[in-house]
Amino acid sequence: MLDAGLTLEPSRQQLVESFRARSPEQWSAAELVDYKAGMTAEKDGVPVKLVYGSDYPYREAEQRLAIAYGEAGLRASLARGGLSNVWGAAMMPYTQSDIADWPITIKNLAEHYAASLELSGLAATPDALENRFPLYTRRFTDLRPSKQAERLLNTMDRHRQSLRAGGIEFGRSRLAVRGKAEEEGCVYCRLCMYGCPYGHIYSSAHSLPQLEKNAGFRYQGGVVVQSVQEIADTVQITGTETSTGKESQWQCRRAFVAAGPLPTTAILLRSLEAYDQPLSLKDSQYFLFPMLLLKKARGARAEPLHALSQIFLEMTRPPTEETLAHIQIYTNSDLISEAVEKSFGPLAGMLSPIVKDMQDRMLIAQGFLHSHASSEISVTLSKTEQGDRLILEPRINPQAAELARGVVWKLVKNGPRIGAIPLPPMLKITEPGRSFHNGGTFPMSRDPKGFQTDLLGRLPAWKRVHAVDSTVFPSIAPTTITFTIMANAHRIGWEAATLE
Repeated sequence: MLDAGLTLEPSRQQLVESFRARSPEQWSAAELVDYKAGMTAEKDGVPVKLVYGSDYPYREAEQRLAIAYGEAGLRASLARGGLSNVWGAAMMPYTQSDIADWPITIKNLAEHYAASLELSGLAATPDALENRFPLYTRRFTDLRPSKQAERLLNTMDRHRQSLRAGGIEFGRSRLAVRGKAEEEGCVYCRLCMYGCPYGHIYSSAHSLPQLEKNAGFRYQGGVVVQSVQEIADTVQITGTETSTGKESQWQCRRAFVAAGPLPTTAILLRSLEAYDQPLSLKDSQYFLFPMLLLKKARGARAEPLHALSQIFLEMTRPPTEETLAHIQIYTNSDLISEAVEKSFGPLAGMLSPIVKDMQDRMLIAQGFLHSHASSEISVTLSKTEQGDRLILEPRINPQAAELARGVVWKLVKNGPRIGAIPLPPMLKITEPGRSFHNGGTFPMSRDPKGFQTDLLGRLPAWKRVHAVDSTVFPSIAPTTITFTIMANAHRIGWEAATLE
């Protein structure tokens, strides 16, 4: 495995290990301030999500990969474990109706969803969401819902039939987190958004020690791959060593490229010498908005809880099964309380009782749409005097904003049945790419042509180079993307293992 492999700086790692060695009751207020350093919440959300007070998941990527992001919201990563170091750990599969334009079916992915969960684990609860979204495992743990989440779930359960008739299904969130049934599981310390000090939130970096137990596996960090070429029955990989800038080459029988949608696109375009040929990067439109509980949950501000998504809402288009939007509801956290207080500005102190009441009621909802109704991003690899440069340019689809507003107003109409009312004036529709649910520059096809790939992620001219991340997705469904990336990569690797 060739990987740039940036890791958390030693000073921050020492702080994390100090927290890990003690229980939350033993952490001092000063230490918590240091732990949360750099992460602040504004009225419009969190500008950049750090982990353990560090930006290492994003560090050096723009420079070393020569990416001109422009107005696009996504980012690449050179970290060990990539952006899974800062993800929300949500694990929801795709449905057949949402990938009707793919050359494979959900049945082709089912066993690979199950295999992926052997790596990540799953905290989940069997509920009505299983009717459309199977769990793909019976080896799951549980996470205790917050007081606010319990209030919502109880209200929605009383109105389940009417919500379903209106195209709204709901259930507990599904997360790649160690829950209470584990020997060591979540301690509800409220630090999820800053990085779990105990490492209970899955990162793909966690799988490296397990892979290294295999005799045939070797990890080599400090490498940024530039291109791949097939020569006879071998693949030649060219990369740059980050410590010296020296170009090096490696040979292998078969290569699997999984650098993320932007780096993988650059690698493949450079390998094809396909300069100045724009490709379309598909995106799942991301939007977020606050909601207010109709009845506050007392003590939410100080309650021991996990701060990841607590509830999933799946909105469909009756009578079809197509997913209109996937909504993740977050209940109280330190960041939400901070954002509420800042929204009152200098009056926060004078209006302390009102501020606290709002904090006990405030929820944050994150929404995602299908790429069919979202904007796209043009991606072009160009030669410049300074070298290759990957240039991003959003292509706005007005339908995305219109649909997001429609989703929010539908939730407003159903507010009494949900137990919370969205605040439409505070809806934020983000720039393309901000969801980090992106891909499709080299979409799979049964009869690939041009920049399409076959069912094993191979371009028409290649037999031994496989793209295995979301670059090969023909479309991006509203539900979470990482679970399906893992499953499809496992499927390609599994099937490729039978090739000569």
